Amino acid sequence: MSDKFHKIYQQSIDNPENFWAEAANDVFWFKKPTKILNKSNPPFYKWFEDGVTNTCYNALDIHIDNGHGDKTALIYDSPITGNKSQFTFKELRQKVSKFAGALKNQGVQKGDRVIIYMPMIPEAVVAMLACARIGAIHSVVFGGFASNELASRIDDSKAKVLITASCGFEPGRTVEYKPLVDAAILQAKHKIDKLILFQRPGHEVKLNAPKEISFDEAMANAAETDCVEMNSNEYAYILYTSGTTGTPKGIVRDIGGHIVALKWTMKNIYNIDIDDVWWSASDIGWIVGHSYIVYAPLFKGCTTVLFEGKPVGTPDAGVFWKIISEYKVKSLFTAPTAFRAIKKEDPEGKFFSKYDLSNFKSLFLAGERADPDTIKWAENLLKVPVIDHWWQTETSWAISSNCTGIEMMKTKYGSACKAVPGYDVKIIKPDQSLAKPNEMGDVVVKLPLPPGTFPTLWNADQRYKENYMTNYEGYYQTYDAGHIDEDGYIWIMSRTDDIINVAGHRLSTGAIEEVLSEHQSVAECAVLGIADKLKGQLPIGLIVLKSGVDKDHATISKECVQMVRDKIGPVAAFKVAIVIKRLPKTRSGKILRGTIRKIADNEKFNIPPTIDDPAILNEIKQDLIKHQILNNG
Repeated sequence: MSDKFHKIYQQSIDNPENFWAEAANDVFWFKKPTKILNKSNPPFYKWFEDGVTNTCYNALDIHIDNGHGDKTALIYDSPITGNKSQFTFKELRQKVSKFAGALKNQGVQKGDRVIIYMPMIPEAVVAMLACARIGAIHSVVFGGFASNELASRIDDSKAKVLITASCGFEPGRTVEYKPLVDAAILQAKHKIDKLILFQRPGHEVKLNAPKEISFDEAMANAAETDCVEMNSNEYAYILYTSGTTGTPKGIVRDIGGHIVALKWTMKNIYNIDIDDVWWSASDIGWIVGHSYIVYAPLFKGCTTVLFEGKPVGTPDAGVFWKIISEYKVKSLFTAPTAFRAIKKEDPEGKFFSKYDLSNFKSLFLAGERADPDTIKWAENLLKVPVIDHWWQTETSWAISSNCTGIEMMKTKYGSACKAVPGYDVKIIKPDQSLAKPNEMGDVVVKLPLPPGTFPTLWNADQRYKENYMTNYEGYYQTYDAGHIDEDGYIWIMSRTDDIINVAGHRLSTGAIEEVLSEHQSVAECAVLGIADKLKGQLPIGLIVLKSGVDKDHATISKECVQMVRDKIGPVAAFKVAIVIKRLPKTRSGKILRGTIRKIADNEKFNIPPTIDDPAILNEIKQDLIKHQILNNG
């Protein structure tokens, strides 16, 4: 490690209380904390225990107090609808404080839960911040999510109010929200008190008074409302992730640590200052949207972009460059999948040359492992650092990254760089011993986790302990597998359940995918282990080709198999690479490897509620049957 970064990192590990107490000085407090870390009841650690603050005050009011009220806080751009708008901090606060009053009019009080089921529109951001203003706990559910999944979140959170819109837009189709919401309300055992619905112009729906009210009607009768004082350890939000038992896990975020950590990351990790324009191309239904569309940039006081569109198809593979150019975006944060989609549609980067990206300084990728080929393609095109960093819904901010605001480190392709200050990352082998450099194992983080991570699960302390804190005593289990090299660089190779066992050899699917991605015709790929009576598991590769490739598929498959044999060796027993049209993914861009594996092994599976297009699963099944892969065990 270089001296500057190493010194700061070591301070955070050796004396975390001093480190985070100093970071907390950059935050507005009604009452400044004197108890920085309570370690009396592990694994339930409490940061800034006696501090009193408010999330919305730190996102909006503080900047107005500091004379920046006329600065642009939020840019909204929707290539799908053609709508654009911008809001200063004053304008955004006015809308938020009024909607906070509207929520109070509907009986919402401090500690009540509010579900937000909305598309990527400014009203969604307003709703989140309005909840924070009055101390309500919001739970954002991705707009268009299946009714049964929405119902399960209504039941688990016992939400008082549900905020939604008449519809959302996907390329080429309209997703009607009201029928989905109606079905969820019908299925849910817990009954909400009120539905507030934003009518999208041209797509208005009928509302059933008095339980249902339009967003505009709710606002019309509301008075502006001040921020409520909140204890640091009260909850800002619940964000549900799908649990393996079928019961969703409610990740909670405590208010004080959330503000301190996220504000710290904007400069130290992303090198963003108050006058910069920041864009996170994600969705508010995911953790990236919570942390880096809404909260972190607004805590910092910079300008954040809210984008309702896709990397391709709205209208073309140049839309990212258009947004960056038009708004002078300094840094973009998106998923590797987005760049693989752009690379597939425009491998030569022809759209790129149409736009002025002189203000653009860095690209950050996270959500799935960024394969070296995609990073190199983006570097060659953009001529800026392309940084793969690693984090999770549970942590809400990066566990490992190139901390560009502290000191730029060299890139190691395939690595998510080094542990960020606050995270003491280790690799533990199946026999519970600590791994040596470059040895594969489970990636864990020594407790206590830093501020801004998850202190527990919603109403499920025992599940929190058993799921995350029990397998390796004194450590948080990330359920990712990988290794740390001799220079301290972290290599996240796969989820723990994507480690495959071929004749006693533990192989990472990520390592094989890395090789396949290097083939000049491959746009993206997935590798999974299927059951085999002789070897336990065998890896197969599914590959999607770049647009315009007319080379024989059988030839490409043979070349891919040979590349894996050359670079990883015969031990991988890699003999099958199938060319397919598209890969099944979640709406956040993660490839559904576990579901594909169950299809291949002829096991029962549920259609994941997060899937982007369920029809792909049948396509995959037909491809596997065609290549005689199905039930190969």
